[in-house]
Amino acid sequence: MQPCYLGIDVGSVSTNVVVISATGEILSSLYLRTHGQPIQAVKEGLRQTMAALPGDVEIAGAGTTGSGRTLAGAIIGADIIKNEITAHAVASRQEVPDVQTILEIGGQDSKIIILRQGVVTDFAMNTVCAAGTGSFLDQQAARLGIPIEHFGDLALKSRNPVRIAGRCTVFAESDMIHKQQMGHNTEDIIGGLCEALVRNYLNNVAKGKEILPPIVFQGGVAANAGIRAAFARALGQEIIVPRHFAVMGALGAALLARDYVAKHPGTRFKGFEVSEEDYQARSFICQGCSNLCEIVNIEADGQLIARWGSRCGKWDTLGE
Repeated sequence: MQPCYLGIDVGSVSTNVVVISATGEILSSLYLRTHGQPIQAVKEGLRQTMAALPGDVEIAGAGTTGSGRTLAGAIIGADIIKNEITAHAVASRQEVPDVQTILEIGGQDSKIIILRQGVVTDFAMNTVCAAGTGSFLDQQAARLGIPIEHFGDLALKSRNPVRIAGRCTVFAESDMIHKQQMGHNTEDIIGGLCEALVRNYLNNVAKGKEILPPIVFQGGVAANAGIRAAFARALGQEIIVPRHFAVMGALGAALLARDYVAKHPGTRFKGFEVSEEDYQARSFICQGCSNLCEIVNIEADGQLIARWGSRCGKWDTLGE
């Protein structure tokens, strides 16, 4: 049997599943829409991944990351559960060993990670406003009647990008509508939007950060050629988009699982069969103190398998 390692990144927009070999080579890569149902997305991701893998693969370790990492970890029996900053940094170092700056823009949030000599020294995240994220770009592409796959290519055709206020999704959209009504062509409006979103990112998420090359751009928005070009112009630097830019969180989780299991032999992974189990999520408010923590219960076929959410740790357990 070939020992391999599973990584799952559960985000608000997408759920990504990666399986790597012991040498870090990606054997299977999957990008799914979460659709507000992370449990179903994890189960479907496991089903599709199992079908795509050869029969001689054995999962020797599993890791999870993303906003739903604890939930996913409880379902699959993860050996390691890590935050997105660590997972993305590990994956970037695998692809670009001397990386010093990571620009990451996902479906609902964006972040910047600063590394020096392979170590994360600083980071910042924007989770307050969706301006510049994948979901906002999807929304504007739909409003303009343009497939999101063509959005970036149209931006590259712009000769005179219009100035658009990009600090807020509401203002950006109203500004785009105004520019359309004034008669500006679609290419220049989209080009202006890409520049506005990059300007917003650099002035807010990356404010005060020393952006040094090599610069790696990852996350779903890295597929947008217009945003890539706008970053290159604004920073005056080459922007490196890794091969697996859309699933770097899951790749990082798999790499972390591999390294963890090397030091702690054995795995807690429950097997791909968990995709067929019936999971229920329930919650209650703990009345033990003034914090009034919201406790989450995860049950499988009526049996409690995990519970978390208390600040004091009173209720927390990820099962056996």
